[in-house]
Amino acid sequence: MKTLLRPLTDWVSTKRGMWITLIFWLIVTILLSAGPSASDYKVTGFQSLPDDAKSIIANQKIDQYFQNDQGVPALLVFHNETGNIDLTKVGEVVDSISGAKISGVKEVVAFSQLPPEAQTAFMSEDLTTVVIPVNLESSLDNQAIGEAVDQITEVAEISIGDLIFRVTGPAGIAGDTLKLFSRADIVLLLSTVVLVLILLIVIYRSPLLAFIPLLATAFVYEVVNKTLGLMGKAGLVINNQTLSIMSILVFAAVIDYSLFVFSRYREELKRYESKYEAMKLAMRETGEPVFFSGGTVLVAMLVLFFANFRDYQNFAPIFATAMAIIMLASITLVPALFTLFGRKSFWPKVPKVGQQDIKKNAIWSRIARFVTKKPGLAGGLVLLILIISSLNLFNLKYEFDTVKSFPEDMPSREGYEIVETRFDKGDLAPTTVVMESNKALSEAEIEALRTELAGQPHIASARLTGTADEGKVVKYSLSFDISPYSVEALDTFDKMRDNSEGIISNAGVAGDLYYAGATAARADERSINDRDIIVIVVLETLLILLMLFVLTRSIKMPLYMMGTILVSFIAALGLGTFLTDVLFDMDAISTRVPIYAFVFLIALGIDYNIMLVSRYKEERKKYPVRKAVEIAVSHTGGVISSAGLILAATFAALMTQPIAVLFVFGFIVAVGILLDTFLVRGILLPTFIIFFEKED
Repeated sequence: MKTLLRPLTDWVSTKRGMWITLIFWLIVTILLSAGPSASDYKVTGFQSLPDDAKSIIANQKIDQYFQNDQGVPALLVFHNETGNIDLTKVGEVVDSISGAKISGVKEVVAFSQLPPEAQTAFMSEDLTTVVIPVNLESSLDNQAIGEAVDQITEVAEISIGDLIFRVTGPAGIAGDTLKLFSRADIVLLLSTVVLVLILLIVIYRSPLLAFIPLLATAFVYEVVNKTLGLMGKAGLVINNQTLSIMSILVFAAVIDYSLFVFSRYREELKRYESKYEAMKLAMRETGEPVFFSGGTVLVAMLVLFFANFRDYQNFAPIFATAMAIIMLASITLVPALFTLFGRKSFWPKVPKVGQQDIKKNAIWSRIARFVTKKPGLAGGLVLLILIISSLNLFNLKYEFDTVKSFPEDMPSREGYEIVETRFDKGDLAPTTVVMESNKALSEAEIEALRTELAGQPHIASARLTGTADEGKVVKYSLSFDISPYSVEALDTFDKMRDNSEGIISNAGVAGDLYYAGATAARADERSINDRDIIVIVVLETLLILLMLFVLTRSIKMPLYMMGTILVSFIAALGLGTFLTDVLFDMDAISTRVPIYAFVFLIALGIDYNIMLVSRYKEERKKYPVRKAVEIAVSHTGGVISSAGLILAATFAALMTQPIAVLFVFGFIVAVGILLDTFLVRGILLPTFIIFFEKED
């Protein structure tokens, strides 16, 4: 690898190479700026499940036989907090909505024309709430759905009076989600820039050292954003969440690699007067580790292609593209920018030839001496902390109710929670069951199957909702007597779906049952996610191990390098979930968080391993094991801890996002990076090196 990178980094470090490199990046950025942005192609209505998931197949059956029934459902929620609801007023508002001829609205129940006894069917038992279903055209995208929901709300608010009116259901949630992310992306970007700028200035006390990495990030972000825009134009689907996390990845990786480059550059400026010579020698030692670190992240992202869950698959091309551009920038743009500014980069603490590299009383020098003198005590204490942190995994709980991940004041969530408290929980998300037979079913057979479905555990009601194909296909709607998003409901549903043959046999009919709806989708998501966790963890661990074998040319070292990363991840997940419960009152997390956290903590954590081990191997050529470890920890401890603080803060910026999965993911990764930076990288890994590496 050195033979490939060294000619490039040597050339970039020359005066001519520096200017050509900077001009190249400037021209590429300007040319790409005329193209589309990734945000132009982002979507919120993203099918997470694969096409062969059972609930997706069931939806296809519904589309096949009951196409006219399909649409995007919305629920109009009318609520009176002070007493009984005025049905006449509700009828007037519904008539106004129907009469407005809102584009995209397919069907509205003519509530005012129903007899009183029929109207009460839409009311809650306490008579405070009415829920009216509305169907929107199935062809609408999320933007059009949001516009239709906004128009419905505007029409309703003219004559609603003292009643509370909310639009919820899939249409209301889709419209609100689009608005949330349109604002959140700007907040995320600004908060990340401000946070990183402040930390860089506080830690390094140099305005240029804060400005140069952010300048490099600006170039890289624009190139990545526009490249993904071109890929989106070519047909790549870009998920909203993926784009938000990608922004953080760009900032995190570019800032990280910039810190490693300028840290070594500062060392060399204390040995060489020429800024070009200093950068050439700095990149000869850091170019390979930095490039290799980017390669491990790239490999980690490509592994996601092997996932079945489409949210994870969507990460792979987007993050891999971002990392490829970041890797190129780390060995060209970053050193060129620092070479351009030279010693001025470090003003007011300008490095001079002959200055001492690391002070003996510096904190990481003292930690390095403690670790090398008492490795058993140091490593034992860290392992104990990590094991205690990991124990909370036994309390890990998952949240399957997507609406609960949104802000509490989001209109569709408010409407959802009104319905949840006033109606049967199962009515929030009924399960659709399609019976497909090769012969027409009699009325007695249809009723027998309905009775059998109604008799399943936790089923509150089973209603016949349609027939098709001359009676060969029958559709039912099931409601649970518990929350359809609860773990208990998912467990019950799995047993019912697995027992489909028994249900059909007991009903005395022949055919196949298909289950669609929110509970069916969540059950599929859970089983697919369980499979993906195993596949991704195993493949990513093996591939990164293989890369570490190549880098270290050792059998033992990659094993404990990877081992410390895995232990660090488990501890981060345990401690992170404990703290989210204690600090933010979130006792359950999305099933996506563990994989999100694993991919980033493993991929980015290995960076620090590589930096430390690369410096150790460099010093090992001149010193025995313990002395080489002491020098490596002393020289890399400061930059790794600084990079870790900034990296943790960068991911913590995701806590500005409006949905819980990104909030919790950002927090857990921030916790994991801090554990990794200060305990694993600075103490535990050096301890293993001392114990397992032999003196020559």
